[in-house]
Formats: sequence, structure tokens, C-alpha cells
Amino acid sequence: MAVRKAKTSVNGVPPGRSVTIKEVAAAAEVSLGTVSNVLNRPNMVSDETRLKVLEAIDRLGFVRNAGASLLRGGRARTIGLITLDVRNPFFTELAHGVEDAARDAGYLLFLCSSDEDRAKEKRYLEVLEEQRVNGVLISPVNERDNLLQWLRGRGTAVVLLGRERRDFCSVRVDDMTGGELAAEHLLDLGHRRLAFVTASLAIDQYRIRLAGVRRALARRELPDDACEVVEVGSLGTAAEGRAASDVLVADHPEVTGVVCGNDLLAFGVIAGLVRHGIRVPDDISVVGYDDIELAQQSPLPLTTIRQPTQELGRIATNLLIEEGQRAAAHAHQQIVFQPELVVRDSTKRARRSSTPRRRAPQR
Repeated sequence: MAVRKAKTSVNGVPPGRSVTIKEVAAAAEVSLGTVSNVLNRPNMVSDETRLKVLEAIDRLGFVRNAGASLLRGGRARTIGLITLDVRNPFFTELAHGVEDAARDAGYLLFLCSSDEDRAKEKRYLEVLEEQRVNGVLISPVNERDNLLQWLRGRGTAVVLLGRERRDFCSVRVDDMTGGELAAEHLLDLGHRRLAFVTASLAIDQYRIRLAGVRRALARRELPDDACEVVEVGSLGTAAEGRAASDVLVADHPEVTGVVCGNDLLAFGVIAGLVRHGIRVPDDISVVGYDDIELAQQSPLPLTTIRQPTQELGRIATNLLIEEGQRAAAHAHQQIVFQPELVVRDSTKRARRSSTPRRRAPQR
């Protein structure tokens, strides 16, 4: 005959049954409202009481019923992040900063990638609203889209990343100054024929960085056509950078200095130039933008423009949570970080000779 083991309870709660908030309150000897505040508004509870409730939650194995809260018209302690391309290490590092700040505040993160696709972005916004997230951080395909106003009108906080609108909170880097710093560095090294390799100029950040390059040229009394513009693809991948190197070699042999719209493009440009037998930085100097981790760790450390990526994510998340918690009293802020030039091994002084570089045979 089989022997059955007796089922035991945990602190009086039978196994197989979910612990209720009422049982947590009884175990902690506090009111239901106090437990609710610990779960939803911990800043309203003293440290001593909060620790007592959290200990009871841990001891009983209580798991909050987020679905029940949503049915009562509440919102889950979650936020959404919609990036342009999560494969780009810049957005990965940004997401890291967002996740850190969200975790510290007791929120979970939904991560989405629009891939610069308007329809995909719209669907993600709809799904996040269906999930009743507290707020959305977004690098929008089009920051003038009415969809963002619709979302906020439904009670969802919105913070823009890399874009700026006075009727929204936003966090961005001064890309005009960033482009200017990159071009000035090459001009200071004696380069007078530049190229700007970029993803789609429909993306504001790339268009503004190009404007910064041209502002640096104007300060040296050089014409706009002293910088060739090579626009490739839409997302700024390394493969698009390699394609740009073919254009540089075939059509612009006079170029000795290249500013790239991001670091991935720069790595692709360098790989493509090497494939053509062109030496970096001896023949062509290359500057990236973002200062992703690989920029320092690559075999040829990359000169680039540094953005405080993780800090940008943390600040944006804190703004979002504040807006969600204090919507009526919240004042929109537009925060702008300053970029920094980081000089490494992919740039050097231009050769004195003005003779155009000969195209090397493709290997």
C-alpha cells in the first residue's frame, strides 16, 4: 500500500493556495492599506513598517496579483522602452541604464525595437498600452506623431529619447556640438577634404550631426562641399559602413578624414577601407560617434564622440516615473547632455602632400 505524506502548511496557509494581502497584513500586524502602500507607494511608509511587511511577504511567499490591480483600473509597475535598433550597442547600453533605474524604483521593463518602422512602432505602443504600463520611453520614428499625444492622454507618461518637444519631457545629447567636435578634430589635424558617412538623414540625430560638421567647416571658412555626404541604409549598421567605404574609394579619393554618424558605421568603414588596401589612420582618419564599449577594446581603438549613454537612460527613467506618480504637479523638462571628444588611434595628422590618394586594388 502506498504511503501518502501529509501536506503541511506554511505559516498557516495551506499548500497550493495563493497567499492573500489580508493574510500578509495579519502576519505583519498592520492594516490592508499599509500593505497596499508598501506594494504601490513605498515612500509613504516608514522604513520600520515597510521592512516588517516585506518580511511577512517573504515568509508567506506572497505574490501580488497584478491582473486584479489592472481590473480595478490601476496600472502595472512596468515601463516600456522603444528603441530604433536594439542590435546597436548604443541602445543596449541605454537599456542597461533604464533597467538599473527601473529596478531601483521597483519597476519592470518591456524592451522593444522599432527598427525605424512606423507601423512596428505603432503596434508596440498599442501593446504597451494594453499592458497598462506606467510610462513609455521612446526614440520615436517621428516625434511629431499624434500617437504620442494619444498615449499620454490615456494617462501613460511619455519621455522622448534623442528628440525634443516642449510639451514632453525629453533627454538628449547636443548632437550639433558632437558633429562639430568630430569635424574640428580632423581639421585641427590638417585634413581639408572630409566625408560624413551616415544612416538615413530622415533621422534627426544624424541630420543634426551633419549640421555640426558643416558649422565647423564654416568657422574655418571652408565651403559645405569640403565634406562629401555618403548616406547609406537606414539604421547605421557596420554592413552599411562597409558599403560606404566602397563609395569613398570609388568616388572620393581626395577624402582624408571621415566622420561617421555612429561607431558601427565607423567600424564598417574601417573594415572596408582595409579590404581595399587603404591604411587607417595613415591614409584616412576615421571618427565615430557614441563611444560604445567596443570603441576602446577593438584592435584599432576608435576616436569617437562620447555620449553618457547609461546616465541618459537613468535620468530619462527617473523623469518618466516622476511624471507617472505626480502627473498633475509634474513640470516637463528638456535635459541636454554635452558630448565629449575621445581621441584614440583611428586618427592622425594629415600628410603634407595634397596629391589625391590612389585607389588601391581590391583584395
